[in-house]
Amino acid sequence: MGIIERYREFLPVTDKTPVITLEEGSTPLIKADPLSDIVGKGYRVWLKFEGLNPTGSFKDRGMTVAVSKAVEEGSKAVVCASTGNTSASAAAYSARAGIKCVVIIPDGAIALGKLAQALIHGAKVIAVRGNFDQALLIVREMSEKYPITLVNSVNPYRIDGQKTGSFEICDILGKAPEYHSLPVGNAGNITAYWKGYKEYRERGKSRSLPVMMGFQAAGSAPIVEKRIIKKPETIATAIKIGNPASWKTAEEARDQSGGIIDKVTDDEILEAYKFLADRVGVFAEPASAASVAGIIRKAREGYFPANSDPDNKKDIVCVLTGHGLKDPDRAIKCLETPVAVDPDLKEIIKKAGL
Repeated sequence: MGIIERYREFLPVTDKTPVITLEEGSTPLIKADPLSDIVGKGYRVWLKFEGLNPTGSFKDRGMTVAVSKAVEEGSKAVVCASTGNTSASAAAYSARAGIKCVVIIPDGAIALGKLAQALIHGAKVIAVRGNFDQALLIVREMSEKYPITLVNSVNPYRIDGQKTGSFEICDILGKAPEYHSLPVGNAGNITAYWKGYKEYRERGKSRSLPVMMGFQAAGSAPIVEKRIIKKPETIATAIKIGNPASWKTAEEARDQSGGIIDKVTDDEILEAYKFLADRVGVFAEPASAASVAGIIRKAREGYFPANSDPDNKKDIVCVLTGHGLKDPDRAIKCLETPVAVDPDLKEIIKKAGL
């Protein structure tokens, strides 16, 4: 069951809304003991692995609602600017709906796995010589001047769909976590999760709200630095955004929850990226690891207060926004490549270190 049917009462749909779904949602909440050990006793760290959505990222939650509403409103085409995941999701859901999809990407700044998805689903992909922020300006103008629906996170239906991730977390834990950590790029996800947590509490589905913790890449941290970054730089392409569309609402989520929006370096992101795969067994894309890198940094800084009650552990949820197979080149670049040997058992045992 997709998120529209599962959480219909919380979404802007009616009986007249055609549900365009790939059965998204219901992604696992994975306990990460090695991360819990880093934070300290009294804490449990969980990974909300959104990479197990149909197109491999959290974007599917918002896209099912955005495309369903676009079809309901009679739209024959959608458009988005993207660093990768949005394009893959928009293309897939448009294909499902039988409508056209146009994708504007920054030239040379999209992971190959994501580009392949958009192309195979039949989207018209156009690369512009510029960054994501310039691409977003173009698609906004396109949607204003032509009969095409914009499905970036400035579309409120996207935020409504994405908020369902917080519902699932509460349903599994039986409450909201004490802390919730996310990567921050265009800032739609931190906006959406905070909205979802508030709505669930208002409806009596949970009793508390989490402290929201957002993390930007150091070379692409406009919210942290309080200025537009004209040339954002980071290996985490999914959050390589210098002027987030949901900047204001991200700050509201931070301030209303008593949380933080901080930055982590590319080295810290890669450390967390490899840690997740090697120690926890979860392969997430680099941008996803920003949420974990942030938790590790804040734990080392003593951010989390000591919890002396072992029977009442506090929960920290880190959202992993996309699957590692979105950007396989990055994994190969930062790891040892396979060694070629003759088909000799003794030589293989030696190379294997057994």
